[in-house]
Amino acid sequence: MIRFENLALRRGPDVLLEGADVTLHAGQKVGLVGANGTGKSSLFALLQGELGADAGAVHVPGHWTISHMAQETPALARPALEFVLDGDSELRAAEAEVAAAHEGGDGERIAHAHARLEAAGGYDAEARAGELLHGLGFAPETHQRPVAEFSGGWRVRLNLARALMCPSDLLLLDEPTNHLDLEAVLWLEQWLRNYGGTLLLIAHDRDFLDAVVDGILHIEHRRLTFYRGGYTAFERQRAERLAQQQALFERQQREIAHMERFIERFRAKATKARAAQSRIKALERMETVAPAHVDSPFRFEFPPAPPAGNPLLALENVSLGYGGKPLLEGLRHTLAPGDRIGLLGPNGAGKSTLVRALAGELEPLRGEIQRARNLAVGYFAQHQLEQLDPAASPALHLSRLSPRAEPQRLRDFLGGFGFHGEQALAPVAPLSGGEKARLVLALLVWQAPNLLLLDEPTNHLDLEMRHALNVALQGFEGAVVVVSHDRYLLQTTVADYWLVADGRVRAFDGDLEDYRRWLGRQRREGAAAPAARAAPRPRATGRRDDRRAEAQRRQALQPLRRRVEDAVRALERTHGELAEMEKALADPALYAPERKGELNDLLRRQGRLEQRRDELEQEWMAAEEALEQARVDG
Repeated sequence: MIRFENLALRRGPDVLLEGADVTLHAGQKVGLVGANGTGKSSLFALLQGELGADAGAVHVPGHWTISHMAQETPALARPALEFVLDGDSELRAAEAEVAAAHEGGDGERIAHAHARLEAAGGYDAEARAGELLHGLGFAPETHQRPVAEFSGGWRVRLNLARALMCPSDLLLLDEPTNHLDLEAVLWLEQWLRNYGGTLLLIAHDRDFLDAVVDGILHIEHRRLTFYRGGYTAFERQRAERLAQQQALFERQQREIAHMERFIERFRAKATKARAAQSRIKALERMETVAPAHVDSPFRFEFPPAPPAGNPLLALENVSLGYGGKPLLEGLRHTLAPGDRIGLLGPNGAGKSTLVRALAGELEPLRGEIQRARNLAVGYFAQHQLEQLDPAASPALHLSRLSPRAEPQRLRDFLGGFGFHGEQALAPVAPLSGGEKARLVLALLVWQAPNLLLLDEPTNHLDLEMRHALNVALQGFEGAVVVVSHDRYLLQTTVADYWLVADGRVRAFDGDLEDYRRWLGRQRREGAAAPAARAAPRPRATGRRDDRRAEAQRRQALQPLRRRVEDAVRALERTHGELAEMEKALADPALYAPERKGELNDLLRRQGRLEQRRDELEQEWMAAEEALEQARVDG
């Protein structure tokens, strides 16, 4: 286990932690959350032995292997696959021993060396590394490319793959979902759920945390507090504590009223029953989320969207691509005022390409994009962080957009984005990625757009800023097009989805769970396609034969459908029981010394339920796969 005993930690003159007493048990998966600058990364450095405690102690078992995700990657000539394999130091040592043994010609040493290599998983290591790269979005033909040829975002993925390659007892991941698309996030989520060691995870994606962790370690006011359950359970427990502070009550009620107004406005516009209901439920969840963030340092809203023509944009038989080679073809779509579109699709399918074209930064290869009169586009993309003037201050960036604006008005506006005092007047060069992203958002909001184009806007943003953006987007009256791996942002701010895949863009009638299932079908069909092409199914010749064959096919599928339905019902019951269990565990009175026996009993029952949930999820996935395969075979 890991123990922090009366721990104090400083960074220069600043006290990050004091009097911290927490125990983490082997095999736990814990999310580490807290505002930027509170000491999350410093705590990781402490666990890795790169920092020492200023007081107290931290205990990590000496025999544990610790794997961590590096934040920088040099421009190496080494192939990507070899770079990932380098993450397993025991594998590399075993390979070196095999080479040395063969060079020496000692038969006994050669035998021992090969036994060591087998124990290190050397004979399937390349296959395992390839699976990691594939899961994180690397096409097979890129596995031998030098690391230096990849962009910064793809190098982050290589660092992640390298950390996962290392057999470890403790895995430390700092913002692993940054620079991932939704498909890769879903893959990583499943990988981490199956990971057998202890996980400590810094992340600002609440749905990702909910899916992976069973506890939250919160840094606030120099204290380290452990909350049992996922991020939603943490928000609820913290909200209950904050609600007891009368000074925050009125602000809390205003926040909830804001959520309710948006829910009603969205409900009135809902046209697709199944998709609408899932999003309304997500929005209603905002009412319980809001109180946990009433003390957030960030608060802003979009100015009223100026009126523009309808449609705002119209794509007429548009083809998009690069170097004359189309990536997307035959696009015929319109955007109207008030539309709220989320773009879904596999990595590399063309989501960012479409957004660039809508923003006017990419001209169509064919066709025309018609723009309404008075269209004002606000475009957020990661490359804009690098386009900031490093010598200029946040206030100067803003004053360049509005030279006649009162300086105090500019500074008050920047305060809503966390730029206070001297920071609003200092150069932006030393700002972190998250601070630069906040500034780019501030510049975008200030310009009062009526069409927002957001390409991964939450990268680098912490949970508090994500919440502020989420609330502001709900009040925005213009049109929105979003590409994001943050499912919570999509669920609570988007009304419709477009699927970008196979060179086309089409409406997607479903929610994010439907999209997860679509991705699963795509993977299975991709694997089944060669066999299907090799042995085409014979076709019945007459209508009567067709009807008889179809009836037999439906009858044959019925047991598999029942298996899926039974698994779903059992899973829903288990989720309900777990929710009740988390509610019971959130009661502070339960942790009184005299109720220790009751607490231990609840924890044991929760563990059994979580194990049962995992088994049922595996059964449901297996049933879905069997049904889909039967449909393909039939």
